[in-house]
Parts: sequence; structure tokens; C-alpha cells
Amino acid sequence: MRKRAPVYAVMMALLWCVSTFAQTPAVVPTQDPGVARAPLMDRAEVRIVRVEIQPGAVRQMHKHDDVRFHLFIPLTTGVELTLSGAKAVALGLGQPYFLEKGTPHGFRNTGTSVAMALEVFVKDGAPAAEREALGFALAKLSADGDIALKADARRLIRSGNHPGN
Repeated sequence: MRKRAPVYAVMMALLWCVSTFAQTPAVVPTQDPGVARAPLMDRAEVRIVRVEIQPGAVRQMHKHDDVRFHLFIPLTTGVELTLSGAKAVALGLGQPYFLEKGTPHGFRNTGTSVAMALEVFVKDGAPAAEREALGFALAKLSADGDIALKADARRLIRSGNHPGN
């Protein structure tokens, strides 16, 4: 798990950039009352969606078979994630959770205000997607001055040893 920490930090920087610079997309309700999605990006390699969860709302168990893996990242507190057969886990603000292809999962808002999360889906058949995303995030990190993190990320990009490989 520790080997992935630098990659997650880089992905968080990428997501910050996307959420900061993207235009506000239309929010689309899901089949679950109180849960809506706002598509931020949908390319051949990657799909990024902001999920809005009303207080007490639950996204029922579901899975994604059309992606290589995905990251679930709470943007607010009060988000609880459940994996099939496991106890629900309260996620911290910005704490990414890695899900393999086809992992059954659901989530809910345990708070009293609207909760939000990002879901980053790396699609099947797009092995270069992770490198593109990491490269974009490195551009953002150049202003942050975290030399060790940038070196780790560059090494991962060159070697291909990052989540999903």
C-alpha cells in the first residue's frame, strides 16, 4: 500500500486541477434518490465524475465492468464507502480509495450537508491513460516544491509501475 501513496498524491493534484478549471457541468440524477453525478471529463482513456450525495442518501451496491480500475475520492467529510461483504468505512477528506475492475461497492452520506466525491475511471484498453494523468499532475506539482514526490512520480511514469499495471 505504501508504494501507491505517491501516485495517489499525484492523482489528487490532477483532480484538484480538473475540479478547479472545469466548467460547472450539469448534475444528472442517478436511480438512487439523493445521489447525482456531474460528468467532468469523458475521454477514450479516462472518465471523471463528481458525485453529489444529499444528507442520508445512499448509492446502492454497484460495479463498473467497463473500466480497468477506478479511484473514489471524497471531496467533503461524511462519506462512507462499502465494499461487497465488508463493513462500511468512513473515508477522510481527500482520502483516495482504489477499486479494481468489477469491485461491488456503494456509498452514503452520513453528514448533515451535501457530500461530494470524485470518481476517476481509467478505461480498459488505454494503458497510456495513467501516464498522461500523472504527467498532467506533475505539471501542477512543479509549483508545490515537493521534490521527493515529483521524483517518485517521474520514476513511476518511466517504469510503468503505477496502479493498474
